[in-house]
Amino acid sequence: MAIGFGAYNYVFYLLLTWLPSYLSAALHIDLLHSFLYTSVPWLFATFTDLIAGLVSDALIQRGWNASRVRKTVLVCGTTFGLGILGAAHAHTAVRALIWISISIGGLAAASPIGWSIPSMIAPRGSVGTVGGIINLSNQLSGIAAPIITGYVVAETKSYSWAFGISAIYLLIGIGSYLFLLGKIEQIAPEPAV
Repeated sequence: MAIGFGAYNYVFYLLLTWLPSYLSAALHIDLLHSFLYTSVPWLFATFTDLIAGLVSDALIQRGWNASRVRKTVLVCGTTFGLGILGAAHAHTAVRALIWISISIGGLAAASPIGWSIPSMIAPRGSVGTVGGIINLSNQLSGIAAPIITGYVVAETKSYSWAFGISAIYLLIGIGSYLFLLGKIEQIAPEPAV
């Protein structure tokens, strides 16, 4: 969870901090008016966040395997986050916003599931510790994203490499969900010796 959610937060903060500059520098949109373009992906993300939570709950209430539903939403949402690669090669504002909306919308869909998992997997009395570890990974990635992006854009004079780095991190996050997360169920506490 720490690796996967770290990848999520890296892209989240990259877009949160650099989207207006990207639209201005790469697509020549006036910074004063970029807020109109910048708001579209975030409104879409709000919608996908809500829908993913409602659909997940409905499927689980209908008897679907809860662990499989949650893991599928995490993996699929994070996979949609790879839409950031499409934005790296977009030549119009509309195409860039479509790809960015797909990216942040997918990540937002995975978000409610990701935030609920610590309470599901942590041994009794350890939810705060597990949540803190995951949040530490999130915040370190969130701090690193704007810094790394700034250096990469300054060196390459392009956002393609910055978006590519975030896609690599997302692939690592997807792999961690698939191969490291395991079944989403409470871990039994260690017996006292």
